Amino acid sequence: MAFDVTGKVTLDHIYTQPDPRAYFTTLRGLEYQIPELAKPYFADLVKPHGKVLDIGCSYGINAALLNHGATMDDLYDRYADPEVASWSSGALAVRDRQRSTRQGNAWIVGLDSSRPALDYGLAAGFLDDAVCADLENKDLTEEQREQLAGTDLVISTGCIGYVGASTIAKVAELDRPLMAHFVLRMVPFDPVAEALRELGYTTERVGGVFRQRRFVSAEEQEQVLGTLRAAGVDPRGFEDTGWLYAQLHLCRPSGQG
Repeated sequence: MAFDVTGKVTLDHIYTQPDPRAYFTTLRGLEYQIPELAKPYFADLVKPHGKVLDIGCSYGINAALLNHGATMDDLYDRYADPEVASWSSGALAVRDRQRSTRQGNAWIVGLDSSRPALDYGLAAGFLDDAVCADLENKDLTEEQREQLAGTDLVISTGCIGYVGASTIAKVAELDRPLMAHFVLRMVPFDPVAEALRELGYTTERVGGVFRQRRFVSAEEQEQVLGTLRAAGVDPRGFEDTGWLYAQLHLCRPSGQG
């Protein structure tokens, strides 16, 4: 089992499959729930017929919840069902598109470095558009800039740490959208907030914390506890109970209330 520099287990393989079955079967056992907890906050921020950019969108999970009335339990049942274990990815996507009833009117664009995940999100009808890019190391192309033009709201649920100030600043520079980022408590948000401050943003941390998922193992928990303590974050009552916790950072450009 591999771990990243924060001590968190590396689950990269579940984000690069041609469909979300490995993603949901793996995360169901860890009670991954941050998209469900984030949904009402995002829904309050979305403008009618607005354009939303989901950074680190993977298979379009946030889009499925926001626009298609899905819940995480729905999606766990859908993809962890033994009956679909032998289905092709194409058949899964066709089923998703056929049974999906669009309830929201936001135009949701997914940004991710996983082409297979984005392709599935598009084929299933969750994402309206997709940008496959690594903005930590590369700039947006002119085509990608056109895809992201007019974005009103930028959201994320756990990608900060894998992406940072470089990605966020490049997106912010386009149209100065409102941003809402759910970030694990062990991941410093200050570098992102500082990059946004230079672009005229103010950042507010919303009160409270949000359960992300259970730890994979005692080893992962102990390593993350060490990271938290080294960063001056007290894990008592939170991560020491067996869960990873996130905080919500709202980033507003000057002139927005």
